[in-house]
Amino acid sequence: MPQKHIYFASDFHLGRKGLDSSAIRENKILNLFKHFEEHASKVYLVGDLFDYWFEYKHTIPAGFSRFIAGLIDLKSAGVDVELFTGNHDMWMNNYFQDLGFKVHKDPIIVEHFGKTLYIGHGDGLGPGDYNYKFLRKVFRNKLCQWLFARIHPNTGIGLMKYFSNRSREKSFGKEEFESFDKEWLVQYCESYPAEEEVDYFIFGHRHIPMEYMLQSGKAKYINLGDSLYHYTYGVLKESGFSLISYGDKDAHIETNC
Repeated sequence: MPQKHIYFASDFHLGRKGLDSSAIRENKILNLFKHFEEHASKVYLVGDLFDYWFEYKHTIPAGFSRFIAGLIDLKSAGVDVELFTGNHDMWMNNYFQDLGFKVHKDPIIVEHFGKTLYIGHGDGLGPGDYNYKFLRKVFRNKLCQWLFARIHPNTGIGLMKYFSNRSREKSFGKEEFESFDKEWLVQYCESYPAEEEVDYFIFGHRHIPMEYMLQSGKAKYINLGDSLYHYTYGVLKESGFSLISYGDKDAHIETNC
């Protein structure tokens, strides 16, 4: 039996139009899940799966049932799936946990194939972006979430869509690569304590697929890109880590599986 691999993907932003409509991208992502079912032992989905998400006690945002069913099918096929919250879906609470998924709100450190991985969405890390870091504390505050939950879902989810659109308007035009020394997440990785050895720092958030060997020469910074414009994901095998392109003709591009 072929060895199973570890897969990573982030920034689906379902509910938002990108290179394709949200429905078309959802189909491509579900096809990708079929590939994961065959080849993965574990999948990490590293945040911003939805463009907006707020869980009320008895209500969740409409429109993502096929994607959620695909997640359940992936788990039912024996693949261990772990989810991360991002800056657009940090309000995940009990819904996905009740479905049997582990949900991470902060970065984690794990080991696979003898490699140490630092995995997180990436928002709020590194220098700069102080306005967002302040808002992140507000949005993650339990009292603020409780107060927001008092708003009727029709209004509350509408507000989520509005703020998501505003965030998109501000971020567009900044999701361009200039140089690695200007990348906040690279700076975060470079400043990580040397005594805590990490082989791969794996993030989403930037929407740009990147691989960069840090100055130590011992660890790599990986950004997974997105399934909004780039259609990329990551795979860890015993031979190392690769970024893979998919999406063209609804197919993945991966060899030696």
